[in-house]
Amino acid sequence: MPHPFSLLIKPVSCDCNLRCDYCFYSSKSEIFGHGKHLMSTTILEKMCAEYLAIPMETHLFCWQGGEPTLAGLDFYRQAVEYMKQYGGRGVNVSNTLQTNGTLLTEEWGEFLSEYKFLAGLSIDGPPSIHDHFRHNASGAGSYRQVVTGGNLLRRHNVPFNSLTVVNGFSANYPLEIYRHLRDELGISYHQYIEETSGENPVSARQWGDFLIAVFDEWYTRDQERVSVRLFDSIMNRLNAGQSACCAMETRCDQYLVIEHDGSIYPCDFHVFPEWKLGTIGKNPMASVFTEKRSREFAMRKRPPMECLDCPYLHLCAADCPRNRCASGKSRLCEGWKRFFSHCLGT
Repeated sequence: MPHPFSLLIKPVSCDCNLRCDYCFYSSKSEIFGHGKHLMSTTILEKMCAEYLAIPMETHLFCWQGGEPTLAGLDFYRQAVEYMKQYGGRGVNVSNTLQTNGTLLTEEWGEFLSEYKFLAGLSIDGPPSIHDHFRHNASGAGSYRQVVTGGNLLRRHNVPFNSLTVVNGFSANYPLEIYRHLRDELGISYHQYIEETSGENPVSARQWGDFLIAVFDEWYTRDQERVSVRLFDSIMNRLNAGQSACCAMETRCDQYLVIEHDGSIYPCDFHVFPEWKLGTIGKNPMASVFTEKRSREFAMRKRPPMECLDCPYLHLCAADCPRNRCASGKSRLCEGWKRFFSHCLGT
């Protein structure tokens, strides 16, 4: 049997009601075609049945996009029914939904609360920062709609964390972003995501300085009331040798991406024809990790020689392959070193 893994599911592929400037997934229409995309109930059922038949402690369904709420509530109601049908007693199932929040309704809130979904809300900080990149097709900023969605989640007691992209522009405002999420929006769970490609990537220096500024604020004031995923992952790695952050793992095989058409990929940053691992209903999910291409991808995480003597290798694991240069070294390496040295006092 394969090791425990989660599913990152793209039920509507790259479809989205927003047009965020830095979205890396919008280009997938070149692979899957233009127009609307939606996973069929046939693929949905086969995916649920196959995944839940694999013995593991927790089966985690992570619904992403694009904007996954475009699939509609009936799609997720059907998904839950399949989970009930194929899960059986003693099978632990969890669901997360990563959303921009702009399409959420009271019905959505009731559903997510009833079935205990964890939500990830994409918000980049105050309006002046968020609306700089996250806007709709007409160019209007989405901040007010996102905050309305967040308030709806809170009203229905749906737990959620903020998903905040840090790029070459927003990296200059670490405390403005952190304090806005904490104080103005009352968000206690933060996740910061580095943007290293596109037109305005964050530099290594910016990334290190951003993390240091947020860490100092968090460490001196907020350890008991705010959870920052990266900081939690570092502490878990130091204290228990484990991490909930795939970038800190030594192999790239913690999850599988399932596209709307049932095609299987090893990572959402590598949804390309050359990395297609199979198709739901044709290639058994349990055997995907044993295929040559999957093993090759997992070993892309192997650190380059120059990293082997680094005192922080056990924390960064040479960083996510998407951040690697041709040499194999992370583009953010110096920023990571500055941050680790600062927060660990080395």
